[in-house]
Amino acid sequence: MMIHLNGYPGVGKLTVGRLLAQRLGGRLLDNHAIYDVAFALAEFRSAAWDNLARGVREVAFAGVEALPLETPVVTTNACSDSDWGREMWQAMLDLAKRRASPFLVVSMICEPGENARRLCSVERGGGKMTDPLALEAYRRNWALLEDGGDALLRLDCTKLSAEETATAILTWSAVNSGPRRPATAS
Repeated sequence: MMIHLNGYPGVGKLTVGRLLAQRLGGRLLDNHAIYDVAFALAEFRSAAWDNLARGVREVAFAGVEALPLETPVVTTNACSDSDWGREMWQAMLDLAKRRASPFLVVSMICEPGENARRLCSVERGGGKMTDPLALEAYRRNWALLEDGGDALLRLDCTKLSAEETATAILTWSAVNSGPRRPATAS
């Protein structure tokens, strides 16, 4: 199965993703494993940045496809209703389809004040958003994408610890992780 954690910056996707991958005995592909190369070498959202991010994504997704099908994969991102967000979202859907893996979507929701508090925590860094005003604008302007997966969980993690959030996702995923049927040609 593939579990995709989608949520605004700072909501706790990476922390929860690490716990999920560990508990499932799977692999974690965090969005910053893809984006950090582009951040290091190009101006954000320039053509060079986009091309670098696409290239790294292609290599990373090939690595996911090479994993045994029984290896669960946890991915994270903040795929929103923007050109880039829709492109990334479609790439995720296509990856799950190529793997014939159930694509379980978890929208991690957090109240704005708590989201801003988490965004400013000392554990964040490495190219991640840390400006509460930028987060506010992001939340105001971009809705998270959720459609197209095999199952959807909207999980308000405002008052949940990372461990509680991971446990809720694991419980839900156990019910929704049946095999995905390969697409048939018509």
